[in-house]
Amino acid sequence: MARMSSRRLLVLHLLLAALVLQGCTVSRLRIRQADAVVTASIDRRIDCNRPDHCAQSSPLLQAAQQAMAESTPQRPVHVVTLLNDSEPAMAARINLIRAARRSIDVQTYIWDHDDAGQLILNELVKAARRGVQVRILADQLWSFNDPVLLERLSRVNVNLQVRLYNPTFHKAQTQPVEFAAGLLCCFFKFNQRMHNKLLLVDDAIGITGGRNYEDRYFNWDDSFDYVDRDVMVGGPAAKQMAESFELFWQHKRSVPLTHLRDVNRKILDEGTPTPWPEPTYRQPLRVAQVQQAAEDAAWLNAWLIEPTLRTGQVEYFSDLPAKTDKPDKAHARDFTRHVMRMVSEAKHEVVLQTPYLVMSKRAQKIFRQLHHGVDAPRIVVSTNSLASTDAFAVYAMSYKHRKRYLTKFGFEIHEMKPHAPGPATDNELANLGTDHLNLPAETATPISAGKTRMHLLGSHGSNNRPAPLLSDGRRYGLHAKSIVIDDAFGMVGSHNFDPRSDHYNTEAGVIVYDHHFADQLRQSILRDTQPENAWMIAPRQRKVPVLSDLNDMIGTVSEHLPLFDIWPFRYATSYDLKPNCEPLRASDPGFFACYKPVGDFPEVDVSPKLIITRMITAFGAGTTGLL
Repeated sequence: MARMSSRRLLVLHLLLAALVLQGCTVSRLRIRQADAVVTASIDRRIDCNRPDHCAQSSPLLQAAQQAMAESTPQRPVHVVTLLNDSEPAMAARINLIRAARRSIDVQTYIWDHDDAGQLILNELVKAARRGVQVRILADQLWSFNDPVLLERLSRVNVNLQVRLYNPTFHKAQTQPVEFAAGLLCCFFKFNQRMHNKLLLVDDAIGITGGRNYEDRYFNWDDSFDYVDRDVMVGGPAAKQMAESFELFWQHKRSVPLTHLRDVNRKILDEGTPTPWPEPTYRQPLRVAQVQQAAEDAAWLNAWLIEPTLRTGQVEYFSDLPAKTDKPDKAHARDFTRHVMRMVSEAKHEVVLQTPYLVMSKRAQKIFRQLHHGVDAPRIVVSTNSLASTDAFAVYAMSYKHRKRYLTKFGFEIHEMKPHAPGPATDNELANLGTDHLNLPAETATPISAGKTRMHLLGSHGSNNRPAPLLSDGRRYGLHAKSIVIDDAFGMVGSHNFDPRSDHYNTEAGVIVYDHHFADQLRQSILRDTQPENAWMIAPRQRKVPVLSDLNDMIGTVSEHLPLFDIWPFRYATSYDLKPNCEPLRASDPGFFACYKPVGDFPEVDVSPKLIITRMITAFGAGTTGLL
């Protein structure tokens, strides 16, 4: 009884704190005072007086401008580059930032204080100082998290502006108690995040996809890196990117820094602004290497120009920032709606890659109809295993519904191995010649010493680690979100094809209507489904017919229970290809002769996360939307 009373008291305290914090907006007087301080003390220095603002020559930007010039409303021309590898993805960003003549707009979900985050931020500050208009819009919950850094950014240069999207309790920094209070008091507002990723230069060329500004998205983390993907698009679609960014920038949830309580306080208390420091990188040689690549004509040609495709129709879609404010308005979910329509019209094949295989009700309906239609298309799914994901709570829901995915939707599921050799090759390229120079994290002095905040669901910071393994070595997890329909067109974006992407987060992406692009994207996804890179999920072999039937029946009943789904013998498990065998589909009669079962959670050591995964599978069905 005493313990229960303590819990109730804690909840009451959280609710009271939430109500107090929710009302603690910054007064108009303090905003005017902070704005006045910023106006009086902001750095107005411009390092370049040339009309082009000393922009460096860029074959990427030039190709985009040529495509724009050749386009007509009836016959658009685009240049499209698939950014599968992490070093070209970083080099392309640096090259375009240095080539910008007029404007740079950046939109992201996560911005960390590590080497990747510092590098891009410092490049943007330099661009602003040479006269380029730079705007940064970052989701508050997972970005910067340091009022000191943001106070510096508010006055670093007159050409650079920063806004945070949907700040918790009108602050830049969210403490754990505020995180909990936000969930209790204002769940829908707090839970809706801006998941879009975009870097747009001169309204002519943009990069969008899955990567945030954090080391693990560029193969720079020492122990756990993401397999991710972007696409670079130059041409008329960049105008759609610009229009979308402007809608977000002007929305009421995009809050200037002087309107944030903790940053406002720093600005008014600080007085004279602190000079912007040069970043100190943990891996300076690796940073210098990618900066050099971004200016090397031969390297750019080999990695970014030669792989570029000239295409016709390309569309950039984005949900509106009012997605959860007006859920009844179809246009607010523009991107989500378009992706679902694409899938529903598949005729031959859908190749889907998502880190979180948790289907929304709408997606389930579409896949069920496809599977039970005449000449059902093949559905190939690349996703994470428990061994490769850092979002173990989300994985638990995927694990719960394996039978449904296999039997009702016809999915062919491939779960990534944590030490897959395919991603390891990209990692080696990103760290060529620098792997032996790893420095301990404590030797670095980043721009900001802010702490990584509380993370619950994975993919939200470098301190969030996956479950422990039975094997050693660098680990890889899947973060790419892409889809190819009938090998005719493909989509690369931020949408995870899950309930959170459908109903809460705003999402964005590029759809390229080109067979060659679709084939490139398809091959990239299928590489991650190869037996050396992934386990296959398939039904257990039915060795004892009566007992197998009984197990299936009990498992089916258990799966459909919202609570107490505790039956341990699931319908499906993980399989690995035997030596000297060719890959087969699970429906092939020779499947069990060539594949061996390796357990439901291969390579995962017994740990609290494994136990929690089982518990969420059993009791967490109601959290699907949140996850």
